[in-house]
This record gives sequence, structure tokens and C-alpha cells, in this order.
Amino acid sequence: MTKSTHPVAHDNVSADLTVAAAAATVFAVLADPTAHAAIDGTGWVQEAVDRTPLTEVGQLFAMDMYHPNHPDGNYQVVNKVQVLEPPRAIGWLTGSRKDDGELQLGGWTWCYDLVPLGPSETAVTLTYDWSAVPGSVREYIQFPPFGPDHLGNSLDHLAQLVSGG
Repeated sequence: MTKSTHPVAHDNVSADLTVAAAAATVFAVLADPTAHAAIDGTGWVQEAVDRTPLTEVGQLFAMDMYHPNHPDGNYQVVNKVQVLEPPRAIGWLTGSRKDDGELQLGGWTWCYDLVPLGPSETAVTLTYDWSAVPGSVREYIQFPPFGPDHLGNSLDHLAQLVSGG
């Protein structure tokens, strides 16, 4: 298992890991919102609200979250699938619902790129990009909002899930 984390360059950060599983297996786990809490390297993702597998661009899925610095502690995010190219790439924009129910996307994205290296090995790159976050949001949220180990931890958790470890 080879892992690397890339330093913050502009408005994104990424990490790479080679996992011992076929790309289709890795993609299936990433497309399952119920697996996201187990993958998350920060412990903020608590549980999938929407448990339906991700199958199309534009699909929405909500997650229950917890962060000690959030005003309510517990909160909910709504993600909108932005990239869905089985078994090569999957990604989403993260936001929330306003009081009137309207979806408000924050401008940050999560994307997993998968490169098959053989029948049972896949190179995975996880990228967090905040380049579309407006200045008004950057005034009260520091980006990236997690430590440097988060992406690598997430990829380690993904590798454990897909290899049955």
C-alpha cells in the first residue's frame, strides 16, 4: 500500500493510496452513502440520512454530521453528485438546506479518482477543492477545515473497507 498526501496547492488538497481491490469494488463502496461514516477520517460524518446508492449526476444525499465547533454540534449536510463515471470517478458538492428548504451549496467538492492497476489493485486519489467558496463563507470557515491527515486517514479507512480488513 503506497500512500502520499499532497500539500495545499491553491485551493485544493489531495492524497493518493493504492488499495488492494478492483476499481469496481472501490467505486461501489464510495457510491454507498451508508459507508461514508466509516470512510471519514475526521469522525464528523455520523450517518447517512439518504441510504440510496449514488447512481446519477444531480442526485442529492444528506448526511448527519457532528463537529464540536459547529454552533449546534450536530447538523446535516446535503451533497449533490457532480461527477459519476463508474468505476473511474465519483464526486459531490457539499451544502445545506436553508430554512425555506432551498439547497445552498458551499462551493467545496470531494472527488475520488480511481485508476485500475490490475484486477485487484486500484490507485485512488481523493481531492478536496474549495476554489468555488465565496469570500463571505471564507470569512468564518478556514479552508481546509480539517488537519493534514484527514485525506490520508479517509483513504486508509476506504482501503480497510474494500479489502475486508
